[in-house]
Amino acid sequence: MKALKLHELTAHEIRDMLRKREISAIEVIEDTYCRIDSVEDSINSFITLTREKAYEDAKKVEKTIKEGQEPPDLAGIPMAVKDNICTEGIRTTCASGMLADFVPPYSAEVYERLVNDSCITIGKTNMDEFAMGDLGNPCDGSAAAVASGEVCFSLGSDMGGSIRQFAALCGVVGMKPTYGLVSRYGLITSAPSLDQIGPITRDVHDCALVMNCIAGHDSKDSASVRIQAEDYRSALISDVKGFRIGIPKEYFGEGTDSGIKKLILEQIKVLEDLGAHGEEMSLPHSEYAMQAYHIIASAEASSNLARYDGVRYGFRAGQYDNLEDLYVKTRSRGFGAGVKRSIMLGAYVLSSDRYDFYYKKALQIRTLIREDFNRAFEKYDVIITPVTPGVGLDSWKKIEDTISVYMTDVYTAPVNIAGIAAMSVPCGVKDGLPVSMQIIGRPFDEKRILQAAFACEQNSRIGGYQHEI
Repeated sequence: MKALKLHELTAHEIRDMLRKREISAIEVIEDTYCRIDSVEDSINSFITLTREKAYEDAKKVEKTIKEGQEPPDLAGIPMAVKDNICTEGIRTTCASGMLADFVPPYSAEVYERLVNDSCITIGKTNMDEFAMGDLGNPCDGSAAAVASGEVCFSLGSDMGGSIRQFAALCGVVGMKPTYGLVSRYGLITSAPSLDQIGPITRDVHDCALVMNCIAGHDSKDSASVRIQAEDYRSALISDVKGFRIGIPKEYFGEGTDSGIKKLILEQIKVLEDLGAHGEEMSLPHSEYAMQAYHIIASAEASSNLARYDGVRYGFRAGQYDNLEDLYVKTRSRGFGAGVKRSIMLGAYVLSSDRYDFYYKKALQIRTLIREDFNRAFEKYDVIITPVTPGVGLDSWKKIEDTISVYMTDVYTAPVNIAGIAAMSVPCGVKDGLPVSMQIIGRPFDEKRILQAAFACEQNSRIGGYQHEI
């Protein structure tokens, strides 16, 4: 009989076993760190591990279960947290020399909610510096930790597609919630109007469980929206009869791998066989999305990263002649090349003689893109697109210039510009590598997205993807 490997199970499978007392929370954590010790040198998912705290929290979960209390859905489940989400008492670096030794005095709201539900923190995951995506390895971090079995789920952040793209490249599920649905309090972000925290999970069921915990109003986040609480588990049904699916022609044209197109269209056919109706449509201003996105993101980065000056917290240059010299040396040594490039670009587009031509125009394009989606959702329930133009690391490895790197966000950034919800879900394998599709939905209509994703998952029989170690 094959030995049970806990690190291969989903969060809901482990939950059921914990409640039946077939396994203990301590056994789960022991298996988790055993897996990390065996693969982490190859995966490089973590910046910080929290072993001592994890075992202490596991003992608390065990006590609750032994006392006969039914724990929350995610109690005892090992999770990872992206290293730009504040965790009180745990180092939070944003993978930057500027915050190499920063230990936050408070926790992000999403982290607090998961901890209050007795989730067990395994560690903080690797990322590009300040999540700005400059030639980083897309398989490092939150998505890779889930795909390789190091944790059941992770929290990520999505400024232009990080959750969805990295989940797609690793063959797992990733959701970027509607802007304002999940609190951003405690998220260290360079572009707050674009960024959103969301889950990366092994399957759609787990995604619904995490969303149940983290979604909801937070008075500490000025962008947080007051809406009625949802039970996302109710979306876990395979019924998509009557669903209207929009297939935007702009997302399936030149530049997208033909194998990806084929697999996504096959998956749409699966939904049609279940009673949905797919139809080609247009999002006409998509061709301007990347220019607008990078102007807005750089402008906000230039403003938001100005706080890292060596005076209040973070890295501080050791020798300087005056205050201006302190600023220059601190920011020159503390920031990496990609972050400095974005800051300089942002300062340029915000300058008085360039503001109207670049930044103001980018905001106008943002409005047009939102209106495109609004019109589309008057007719369609969901929109389905690719997540990335290529498969695996080819999307990154063949890129020799920074402009091309920025174009990897071409299918995901419009969602951030519009502030709507989208999800990456596996839909096949090409050349031994995972392929995913993006399901985009109306604002605050995550349940419909989850329902479509669950139907795909249950009826396509596509297994999860794990890294070859």
